[in-house]
Amino acid sequence: MAGESTVVDFYFDPVCPYAWIASRWLLEVEQPRALELRFHVMSLRMLNEHREEDPAYLANTIRCCGPSRVATAAAAQFGEDVLRDLYTAFGNAIFDHWRYPPQDELRAAVVGALQKAGLPERLAAAADSTEYDDALRRSHNAGIDRVGREAGTPIIHIDGTAFFGPVLNSIPRGPAALRVFDGARLLAGFPNFFELKRTRTSPPVFT
Repeated sequence: MAGESTVVDFYFDPVCPYAWIASRWLLEVEQPRALELRFHVMSLRMLNEHREEDPAYLANTIRCCGPSRVATAAAAQFGEDVLRDLYTAFGNAIFDHWRYPPQDELRAAVVGALQKAGLPERLAAAADSTEYDDALRRSHNAGIDRVGREAGTPIIHIDGTAFFGPVLNSIPRGPAALRVFDGARLLAGFPNFFELKRTRTSPPVFT
């Protein structure tokens, strides 16, 4: 019905560049398409823990798991509504150009993001703790169970229909953002649609 909002559940690992691009795209779409956009945390480390992947890549998912733990701690203590601002502040700090941020940069970005989101800096300690790993796994599984274990990040649920992606190499803006969303929603609305994919040929662009 006209005037009703579209519920979009967005699952992200804070360090994933493609999740960041997709999140900025959805924020472009949010007002014109009246989205009820809800953020949830997932984990690249948990996603890949039983996969046969390049050892260097697997090591990187472990090295970079701190931000997802901190985001989970923030959501557990203050509610998932804090994730939007926390994620935005963190992403703005690290997604200026494509690279693998070193550990000290990730830690500084976490602390800065907590400050900007009005959250206590003590939450940064969760990066090196397993205290919130069970909560993180529950959130992760809530996102991925609907799409299957072959998926990655981001995961998007549109009105209850879940899919991996879309994987975008840059942020659609304005009318282009709306066209991409309408196309994704149409595909999501067909129950037997499963996959549309091509090989990435260049690194992501964040501007």
